[in-house]
Amino acid sequence: MGVECRVDDSKLVIVIDGVEVLRYTAFSDQPSGGNPAGVVLDATDLDDSTMLAIAAQVGYSETAFLWALEAAGSYRIRYFSPAGEVPFCGHATIASAVALVDHGSPSEVHFHTRSGEVTARVVSEQGHPLATLTSVKPSVAPAAEAAVAETLASLGWSASDLDTNLPARVVFAGARHLILGVRSREVLAGLSYDFERLRSLMAQEDWTTIELVWRETPTVLHARVPFPVGGIVEDPATGAGAAALGAYLRELRLVHPPVRVTVHQGDDMGRPSLLLIDLDAGDGGIRVSGRAVALPQPQA
Repeated sequence: MGVECRVDDSKLVIVIDGVEVLRYTAFSDQPSGGNPAGVVLDATDLDDSTMLAIAAQVGYSETAFLWALEAAGSYRIRYFSPAGEVPFCGHATIASAVALVDHGSPSEVHFHTRSGEVTARVVSEQGHPLATLTSVKPSVAPAAEAAVAETLASLGWSASDLDTNLPARVVFAGARHLILGVRSREVLAGLSYDFERLRSLMAQEDWTTIELVWRETPTVLHARVPFPVGGIVEDPATGAGAAALGAYLRELRLVHPPVRVTVHQGDDMGRPSLLLIDLDAGDGGIRVSGRAVALPQPQA
């Protein structure tokens, strides 16, 4: 594919075969933190193979592709990893919302995803944009024992590495995630896994990611998120996983709404990220908030 670069206001725009791809990092206000995403604000006339090729060229865990709909502030959105399409991606949604506002769209936008409608609102907080998405209605189900056992084998862990107060569950909040709680920060820090073995299992189980978490306190958690089905070893910030985690904590009554939960992710990758989950009583969508910033032109 033909790749060109253009600098707009000190920000690097990638142009791939004539398609402009913006670059934002989500869940941080620093370019060195968060999870980078590509954002294509106008995906008119792009077919699936082209979008996949663009996502692979960009190389981030996801690139979002948008189509403006007739209603003001409404967009169809699709997400592609370098390996294929995913039904929902939180960090690319946050990045897209901030990118749209930066380019003149209203502060509230409505995204029509494969999983349903997701609303995002952008406000300015201490001089930085803060975006909040509201997920589709979540669901929580027990995880099959055989699938959990294979996950542990792929991770090189045993049942003794898990936190018995955080039972394994499969949670949908736009995409399906396995959630596993570990007994210590040291277990989380030592993450190393069999990429192909875990990728095969996740494809079989239709899991988009695996959310591995350790609770520092009931409302402060640390996460690491393998993403081999997307062709990525690990995500430094996972908004869809955070939405699933919020549903998990609420369903299992591990927190008492209304409450805000803070998730630290990416520290072990050198890309610190901060994800905020706000939970209300009931069974509605989960609110996930984070900052986002356009990535600058690389320094010579």
